[in-house]
Amino acid sequence: MKKFLLLLSLTATVTLGKAQTTAGPAETKLTNALCDCITKLDKSKLKSAKEAKQAFMDCFTNQVDLLPDVAAERHVEFTDHEAMNKIGTDIGINLMKQKCDGFMQLAIKMAEKSGANGDESDEAETKTSTGVFKRVDNKGFNYVVISSEGSEKSYLWLKQFAGSETFMDGTTRLAGKKLKITWQEIEVYLPAAKGYYKVKEITAIDVL
Repeated sequence: MKKFLLLLSLTATVTLGKAQTTAGPAETKLTNALCDCITKLDKSKLKSAKEAKQAFMDCFTNQVDLLPDVAAERHVEFTDHEAMNKIGTDIGINLMKQKCDGFMQLAIKMAEKSGANGDESDEAETKTSTGVFKRVDNKGFNYVVISSEGSEKSYLWLKQFAGSETFMDGTTRLAGKKLKITWQEIEVYLPAAKGYYKVKEITAIDVL
C-alpha cells in the first residue's frame, strides 16, 4: 500500500501517454475529493519535498474511506498489489487530466530534491498543531479533527493520551474551543482500507 501512495505522489513526473479506461463514479469521487483537498492547501508554507509529500498524504488519509469503493468498482482486492498500483497511477493521471491546478503545484514541490537531512530521520519526532475543534470522526479508528487556517486536519486517537478523558464524556462542550495537539507520525493498519498508512497519532491534547 505504501507503493500505492508513492505512485500517486510521483505520477506528475511521468508523461500522460495513452488515456486509461474512463473512471467510474467511485474513482471520480475520490479524484475530486483529493483535488479539492489539495487545492485548499496553502502551498506557500510547504518548504520542502518532504513537507509537500506529507501534505499530499494528509489529504489522501482524509479520503481513505473512499478507497474500498474504488477497489470494488475495479473488481480488485487490496491484496492485489499490481492492481492497486494501477489504481494509484490512474488516480494521479485523473488529477492531471482534469487539470487539477492544486495537484500540479504540489507535484512540482514533491519533485524537488530533499536536503541532506530531508529523509525520514525526524519522522518519529513529537510535533504540535493548534486549531479549533470540529468533531471526532470514526473511520475504523477515532480521529480528532481540528480546523486551522481554513483547512481541516485529522489526528488519530489510538490509545489513552494526556487529556483523552476530555473527549470520553461527549464533545459538545468543546465546540469552538482551540486545541493544541501533540502528535507523532506512525504507520498503522487501517481495517476499512485493508492497508498500512502513516497517520498522526495523538500523544496529548490541551484545551487552550
